[in-house]
Amino acid sequence: MSKTTDQTSDVAPAAPPADQQILLTGVTGFLGQAVLQALLESFPRVRVTVVIRPKGAQTGRKRLEGLLRKPVFASWDERAGEGTARAAFDERVDVLEGDLTDMPPITQHVDTVIHSASSVSFDPPIDEAFRTNVGGARNLYEALLASGQDPHVIHVSTAYVGGISKGLRQEGALVHDVDWRAEHDAALAARERVDAESRLPEALRSQMLKARVRDGKMGPKAVAAAAEDARRSWVHDRLVDYGRLRAQSVGWTDIYTFTKAMAERVAEDLWAGSGHRVSFVRPSIIESALRRPYPGWIDGYKVADPLIMAYGRGLLPEFPGLADSILDIIPVDFVVNVIVALATQPVSRRGDDAYFQVVSGNTNPLPFHEMVTAVRGYFVDNPLEDDKGEPVIVPEWDFPAVEMVDVRFRLKELATKAGQMAVSRLPATRRTRTWTSTLHRNASGLASLRKYTDLYRQYTKTEMVFDDANTRALREELPAAFLAGGTSAEGVAGAVEGVDRAAFDFDIADLDWQTYFRELHLPAVTELTKAYSRRKAALSTRAERPAAAMPEGSDVLAVFDLDGTVVATNIVQQYLDVVKATKPRRQWPAEIGNLAGALPGYLRAESRDRSEFIRSVNRRYQGFRTAELRELLAGELGRRIRASIRPEALELIEQHRRAGHRTVLVTGALDVLVEPLADLFDEVVATHMHEDENGVMTGYLATPPLVDEARANWLRKYAGRVGADLKKSYGYGDSHADAAWLELVGTPSAVSPDLGLYAVAKKKRWAVLEW
Repeated sequence: MSKTTDQTSDVAPAAPPADQQILLTGVTGFLGQAVLQALLESFPRVRVTVVIRPKGAQTGRKRLEGLLRKPVFASWDERAGEGTARAAFDERVDVLEGDLTDMPPITQHVDTVIHSASSVSFDPPIDEAFRTNVGGARNLYEALLASGQDPHVIHVSTAYVGGISKGLRQEGALVHDVDWRAEHDAALAARERVDAESRLPEALRSQMLKARVRDGKMGPKAVAAAAEDARRSWVHDRLVDYGRLRAQSVGWTDIYTFTKAMAERVAEDLWAGSGHRVSFVRPSIIESALRRPYPGWIDGYKVADPLIMAYGRGLLPEFPGLADSILDIIPVDFVVNVIVALATQPVSRRGDDAYFQVVSGNTNPLPFHEMVTAVRGYFVDNPLEDDKGEPVIVPEWDFPAVEMVDVRFRLKELATKAGQMAVSRLPATRRTRTWTSTLHRNASGLASLRKYTDLYRQYTKTEMVFDDANTRALREELPAAFLAGGTSAEGVAGAVEGVDRAAFDFDIADLDWQTYFRELHLPAVTELTKAYSRRKAALSTRAERPAAAMPEGSDVLAVFDLDGTVVATNIVQQYLDVVKATKPRRQWPAEIGNLAGALPGYLRAESRDRSEFIRSVNRRYQGFRTAELRELLAGELGRRIRASIRPEALELIEQHRRAGHRTVLVTGALDVLVEPLADLFDEVVATHMHEDENGVMTGYLATPPLVDEARANWLRKYAGRVGADLKKSYGYGDSHADAAWLELVGTPSAVSPDLGLYAVAKKKRWAVLEW
């Protein structure tokens, strides 16, 4: 364990104890990665044991080694030589496989514990937040008590644990009477109660009705699956709402800050209350690095970044914040430096002196309007591009009242919802599909912005200022050599060029916020956004060319739907062609009029169940003779059906055949009507109609039509029978009903799809082919 004698700034730093043992939680997180890298690079006598859980077939050790590919460790290799990080991992890092929610025993010697693991989501379900943040902390401290050891624990919390308040927030233990044990038990019990509510008949009836309207064409199994997914989503949303309201009802902004406050009380009760030493590190909003491991380092979007990038893309014309509120941001390496100082330097503080708020608002305040000025200036000079490659003109905020912003948001949401409802009633065309896609993007964007503005407005209109007296006093006690590098104005400018990366100073006083944002943070999050856009574009490009570089293989199927896919016509049009080929011209008007009168019923049947639609239309063939139809199909009628094949379909069928794939046509149309196409496919599966003893069609199908999930079941069996690998196979369909079987193949494509299938294809990143 570290010594506890105080040091002054002019005393040379004592080396950390030989083979000092540190237990680290949360190593895969943003902060945990940086802490581990700092300990390994700068403290060669420190050995670290990380608590990390296996994931699937991947062991904890393999997960840990995966961090070596991340920039935080790759940059270390660039500075010190290839393999440096790997050598440090192999020599000085041990793994304790497990999860804080199921903490394994601590059997190895431990001098110091850095507890940085937590759920950092602001709106998880209440039981998940308590299980991770509160239950995880309890399990860790109970495991430490059971080990019989007396390590110094550094408990990472957040500056916002004090809840909703105004004015100066001093360091020290929180004053409240909320019982963490009662809240923890109630949160876990909430899931069982809410889950039971979701299974009540009225709730299930509502979910089934919505699922039937949305996914009925895919079949009853799909409806049941969609209803169950909706039930689970309802449970999740209900528990999120429960957590938010419970936190606010006892004085916290959200479930994250509430559970972090409860976790502090766990540490105070179980560890400090048993006479052990614990230090609390409370950072504010952690963002990209100033110096370590390199200027601008960040690992994914943090709290403010989604809103910053939404603004940069022109999607956030206003935001409900107070222009002169203090936005408390701290670079990640400042937090790391405080943690490392407490872990490795001989400084001892207890009681209220052991709470360290790593913040900027008191010593170097950043008013919200100054941050907005920096962000606007950056995007004016470095504009993002829209979908057409044109520079985005960012708006100028005037900080309207919260109520005004909410009203404008609501109007946009209502307009988008009305547009979606109107388009959903239009026929599926290329234009309506484009409208659907645009409206979906708008709705998703508005939902995300609504979520972020609701969550983060408390942080942009706060009147709290966090004191950092303990943190500044800690800095004064540390050896000068430990702090080498400083944060003078020259140091900030030099950080861009890469100054002394061994510096562990955390003096925020002279950091220039305009420089930090415009030269470090904003370029970093912009590059993240561009990298995401490049990956998305690559996926879209691949989706648009599903048949490119088609691999050869005899175990590959190419499965085609007929109506709307291979041919542009449907079974109603096919019936009209048969009528024109078999009946006198004088009977056509009556037949067409009768068919027109039946169309509304057909459309309703088609929207409910494609099988019902096929049965209804095929009933019209009652009285036709199969032999006579076959004779007609050998002539002009057959040539017309053959001519209706889409050229793109014909070319694709030929590509698959050249690649050695087994081509399969599966359709709900009558088998006799697709005989003119039989030579194009290795297998044709169509609907057969019952005939009487004279070969006259009765109007009743001999077997159920192979559509939606019935086609999926047939396809599974067929693939097994012919030895095909569905994951290597291809599928082409146009209807929402086809989604049930398209999802079985490795390369599904939606061909000029209806709006239902189009939505599925966009969500699952399937190819959308316009023929």
